[in-house]
Amino acid sequence: MKALIETIVTSLVDHPEDVVIKETEEATKIVYHLSVHPEDVGKVIGKNGRIAKAIRTVVYAAKTNSNKRVYLDIM
Repeated sequence: MKALIETIVTSLVDHPEDVVIKETEEATKIVYHLSVHPEDVGKVIGKNGRIAKAIRTVVYAAKTNSNKRVYLDIM
């Protein structure tokens, strides 16, 4: 899942070397924390959050068959 997020986000940003994804797993959920270069935050979020919503939709659709929920936080 981290590879999928990284592939999507690195194609959007100007500083792909600054893309960092951290995974936190809890009993009922898996949270991916995405941080990018400060200049690229707007490119990842998009107008009215459209790009962020699209990235989240792809990640949620690609989740494994486990019973845990998947969340994506953009920092």
